[in-house]
Amino acid sequence: MDFSYSNIPMNELNNFLQAVEAFLLKNDWSPTRFGRELAGDPQFVFDLREGREPRSETRERISEAMKNFATDRTLPPLRVGIAGLGTVGAALVDMLDRGADDLLRKHGRKIEVVSVCARSRSRDRGTDINAYKWFDDPVALAASDDIDLFVELIGGEDGPALAAVRAALDAGRPVVTANKALLAKHGVDLSRRAEQSGAYIGFEAAVAGGIPVIKTLREGLGAATVSRVYGIMNGTCNYILTRMGKEDISFADCLKDAQALGYAEADPAFDVEGFDTAHKLAILCSLCFRTEIAVDEIFVEGITAITQADISVARDLGYKIKLLGIAQRSSDGIEQRVHPTFVPEESAIARVDDVLNAVALETDHIQELLLAGPGAGGLATAASVLADILDIARGHNVPPLGVPTSELLPYSRAPMRTHEGGYYIRLNVRDVPGALAAITSRLGENGISLESVIQRPDLQNEEVMPAIADTRTLVLITHETLESSVRTALEKVADDGFTTGAPQVIRIETF
Repeated sequence: MDFSYSNIPMNELNNFLQAVEAFLLKNDWSPTRFGRELAGDPQFVFDLREGREPRSETRERISEAMKNFATDRTLPPLRVGIAGLGTVGAALVDMLDRGADDLLRKHGRKIEVVSVCARSRSRDRGTDINAYKWFDDPVALAASDDIDLFVELIGGEDGPALAAVRAALDAGRPVVTANKALLAKHGVDLSRRAEQSGAYIGFEAAVAGGIPVIKTLREGLGAATVSRVYGIMNGTCNYILTRMGKEDISFADCLKDAQALGYAEADPAFDVEGFDTAHKLAILCSLCFRTEIAVDEIFVEGITAITQADISVARDLGYKIKLLGIAQRSSDGIEQRVHPTFVPEESAIARVDDVLNAVALETDHIQELLLAGPGAGGLATAASVLADILDIARGHNVPPLGVPTSELLPYSRAPMRTHEGGYYIRLNVRDVPGALAAITSRLGENGISLESVIQRPDLQNEEVMPAIADTRTLVLITHETLESSVRTALEKVADDGFTTGAPQVIRIETF
């Protein structure tokens, strides 16, 4: 190789070295390959790093070779159409606009928004959309030959979102969406359409916002087999339960604050009743266990019945209450459930507070992998959308649900009453002789062993049992037992007439 000791100016040598190093990083080349294919000497980069100075004509020749290599492999711009310009859509447009040069340099392909669609054209979104072609109809945008990629951020499980995504896939156009409701209901059908047309669906943003759990399940686990997936998947519920635990305030007051801060919708039922978590769990379950999506087969219980009494007892016993989505294999099928859960306060999942999300994977290769981070918000969700766009720009294509739809297994539901675990049971018991003995007897008849029986006169307040005198709050903590046994026993307890009101039952998980 042509090296000299002609004292090349240091800035020129540094610039040349930086250009070589950037080429290696961008193209994922080894120094030996660079030396062999572009410099004619496998040792060239190593010599350069040690300070040996190539002649000026050598530098010029190699610089030209690097330039020609990039030019020969430059891909046409990826033209993106975005339907839905709410918080996430506006953040995505801004990311692509501000980061255009950096994305081109890192990924070797220009990514540009060319068309947009939303309900209102005049609304102030904090970013300029005047340079983009406007569509009033998202289906027309999805079918337009002016775009290479369709991003759906409209929302809703049917209607224009479904029609637009179908139009794009049927045209062989890749789709990126953050729409968990759409995927929970139509994910298998849309994946099949994508396979038939050779398109691709990216939906990283549909589950747990900025946490890369979809990519982890589809590509990051190798041959590992998932036995259980669980997590906190709704920031609104996690914020409310965190506030209740830290500040001794009621569910209703926490919900009002969450709405004022924009964490909860005006109609919060979809979040606080557990349905949002159920949609996300259904998608994860399909990816984990290679089954068809079965959102209607999930046991769902929200957090609206959680009181400060429950929070207080949980704290005293060393637990926190979290709304969890849990899916796991069992001998009876696959169990999917969403409900408030007692979790040990020293567990990793218990430490995920406020609006953060977390998803844990248990596999035969990894005892537990916990992914945690922001589960919602414009920037976090838009970042996940952008990650899918970059995969498509690089030509990345994997089956949307991890395997071809023809290989998905029919969903086989394990009955909820076969669930086995510990239980927290709070009862409002009439203050009469024999009540406690009758209750424990009924539990014993159904094979339920009690870890502890706690009488809590300090919990006797209007929140627990309004305006009924002569009752006492009784808390029972069971050892592991069957859901069916607990339900049967409590039905018998109610028939005996020693309790008033509905019992509070919360499952205990020991992660």
